[in-house]
Amino acid sequence: MKYTTRQKAILLLSDGTIFHGKSIGISGTTFGEVCFNTGMTGYQEIFTDPSYFGQLMVATNAHIGNYGVNDSEVESQSIKISGLVCKNFSFNYSREDASGSLEDYFIKQNLICISDVDTRALVSYIRDNGAMNAVICTDETPIEELKIALSKVPDMKGLELASKVSTTEPYFFGDENATYKIAALDLGIKTNILRNLAKRDCYIKVFPFDSSYEDLAAFNPDGYFLSNGPGDPEPLSGAIQVAKEILKKDKPLFGICLGHQVIGLANGISTYKMFNGHRGINHPVKNIITGKGEITSQNHGFAVNKEELDNHPDLEITHLHLNDGTVAGMRVKNKNCFSVQYHPEASPGPHDSSYLFDQFIENIKG
Repeated sequence: MKYTTRQKAILLLSDGTIFHGKSIGISGTTFGEVCFNTGMTGYQEIFTDPSYFGQLMVATNAHIGNYGVNDSEVESQSIKISGLVCKNFSFNYSREDASGSLEDYFIKQNLICISDVDTRALVSYIRDNGAMNAVICTDETPIEELKIALSKVPDMKGLELASKVSTTEPYFFGDENATYKIAALDLGIKTNILRNLAKRDCYIKVFPFDSSYEDLAAFNPDGYFLSNGPGDPEPLSGAIQVAKEILKKDKPLFGICLGHQVIGLANGISTYKMFNGHRGINHPVKNIITGKGEITSQNHGFAVNKEELDNHPDLEITHLHLNDGTVAGMRVKNKNCFSVQYHPEASPGPHDSSYLFDQFIENIKG
């Protein structure tokens, strides 16, 4: 591999802190909320996860790109992160079934990346100071100009982003002759969620984020699903109303991540923006019902209010995050409804929690 000189680049945080690095070769500036993921593998699934829309991803693993990319390992049709921050970017890759290099993948989708950053120091800084907006610049734009532009980027709190990643038209997934029909509201759905449902003999119709309950019900589904997605759940008044209608009819309902938060809001439980959020594939969760532990895949910056849940007569906490005690799952006592804050479909991550899809099917049967 011949040595090549790369352009200097910077990461400017909204509080004025600057981290220096190098561009991987794509020139420009990109803005978003800076956050970090602790996963050691699965970078392609992370980059294409719609829940990461609008975020600058800091990879804590020291090497990114070393096993290339594979066309089948995507969670949506395109990269959803706003930019990447990493320590060592691998221009070469070694994996027999790789479709190509991460560099070519980024060039194709014009994703700006800064490497050679002291990511240990950066993650430590974010942990101490919280998630905040930032800008990656690889084209030598003056710092003062970047600061002015960065000051105009909206905060994630109150930001509705589901509309940016949801399908614009309904579509189907799975075998139309399957036993069960599922209506899924797409707030930023991951493909592996659909795979998990289809694997359990489900035929899924995926609806745009602003669809009404009547739209979903016209499919005559056996169960309803509210997906993961990016942004603040509070502005999603339409999705919250859909959840209320499903609960009123007492139809089988399962929510993941943003869908979990929407179900909480539909029951009068408030949500809040977390200081840092949870992003990684080794988060410990305790199932309160069974007493068993689960190692889970997580990606969220908002959570439901635990104190309000504890005091709600019709809701029950089913799972707790063991690192900080936040709510990781809940169910409605008198309704056919449950939800989790984490990702049982993994991709990337462990499969400890895949039983939740089986639980959904059992609820439909019941």
